[in-house]
Amino acid sequence: MRAKIWTAFAIAVVAFPAAAFAQGIVGGAREGARDGDRAAGPVGGVVGGVVGAVGGGISGLLGTDQRPRFKEYVVREHHPSYKYDRDVAVGAELPGDGVSYYDVPPEYGVKDYRYAVVNDHTVLVDPRTHRVVEIID
Repeated sequence: MRAKIWTAFAIAVVAFPAAAFAQGIVGGAREGARDGDRAAGPVGGVVGGVVGAVGGGISGLLGTDQRPRFKEYVVREHHPSYKYDRDVAVGAELPGDGVSYYDVPPEYGVKDYRYAVVNDHTVLVDPRTHRVVEIID
């Protein structure tokens, strides 16, 4: 049993984060769990899910290959920057009034979030809470 756990962990550490990087936390966890289960059964599924979620969380909502294209898109759109009197950080709650929130084009695969330009930084925001979920720099 211990050998299966270590085998599953080794496979997960080596193989799954790359797949998870372009998918975010939920997609990474799903992919890691499925591949881990195939490789080493239920224990592998659990380990793969955790490793996949961590890998997906590191890359954020936008995949690493999408970030430069998205930044170029935002520059082309040339939206004015909102002057925020606090640090722009993940978890910061932006005001509901005064900040302009824009749809993320479908080709970037980011659903349920909007973007804004705040203190000359592009940020992804949860439109329900106005919390910054990712800074695109």
